[in-house]
Amino acid sequence: RIRSIFDTYDRQRINRVFRYSVYQTPLYNFLLMKILLTGKTGQVGRELNNILKDIGELVSIGREHLDLSKITSIEPTILDIQPDIIINAAAYTAVDKAEEESELAMTVNGIAPGVLAKAAKKIEASLIHYSTDYVFDGRSDTPYREENITCPLSIYGKSKLAGEKNIAEAGIPYLILRTSWVYSLQGKSFLRTIKKMAEEKDTLRIVDDQIGAPTWARSIALATRKILKQYLRD
Repeated sequence: RIRSIFDTYDRQRINRVFRYSVYQTPLYNFLLMKILLTGKTGQVGRELNNILKDIGELVSIGREHLDLSKITSIEPTILDIQPDIIINAAAYTAVDKAEEESELAMTVNGIAPGVLAKAAKKIEASLIHYSTDYVFDGRSDTPYREENITCPLSIYGKSKLAGEKNIAEAGIPYLILRTSWVYSLQGKSFLRTIKKMAEEKDTLRIVDDQIGAPTWARSIALATRKILKQYLRD
């Protein structure tokens, strides 16, 4: 699911933010684009790093260069790199542990995205950010839509919703993709955990009161790439 306010900006504004002219060719637009990718070693970040290298100049950084828990380091990093687009794939993702580390979860997922957005505004950059289905309470009998009322029950969900709101209030072109049950060939995920347990145990005890849509990290990366190319061509 995608939540966007690109359509609240007229085409002239979008063109200026992305720093290209409507008279230039799509290939030229791609070559001019400078993209900053955060969280390059995460599940989604790793896939993005692999497939975005042909779209302009890709600057990929991990926690060693930008730690979102260190709020004061965010703006200087953004102003130093001067990207046209920021893709924030960095996040605090330990859903259960967030109940014990609520301050850290809120800092990384809630406060930091807003600081990223404010820094982006200073250089007329735009922001792509990833959120979660945990911003809902999970009680709906039908698939959620972007406009459904949010009601997070966990600290993790509350921290991600805070991030969404802080980005929206920054006054920049942004795009938020809400994902669920992300998995990949690397990193920790529900799918890999179940696979490992199945290989080691004869019987598995697993909660059966949750319904979700496992999402391959590469699918998220490919969707992001398609969206980028679409807006650069329009």
